[in-house]
Amino acid sequence: MIKRMAKQQMYSEPELAKLAKQFREQSGKSKAELGRELKVTRATMQDVEERPERNLTKLRRRIIEKHSHFRVIGPVYLLKAK
Repeated sequence: MIKRMAKQQMYSEPELAKLAKQFREQSGKSKAELGRELKVTRATMQDVEERPERNLTKLRRRIIEKHSHFRVIGPVYLLKAK
């Protein structure tokens, strides 16, 4: 089960990838099944969950929003001093 989430919290790309995987698993669907449903390959689904460095934010958002009661709001870009 997904741990309780704060009302508003910022999530990094690796955290979104983990959430997408957790919500997909909770839905009971395999990567291949959800890939067919979202019209992407199973390989893309693998990248969504296991390769957060890949820019697949839109697809991660679709998975989270489809299989949870959450809506992903963003993007948020923060500047940090070098």
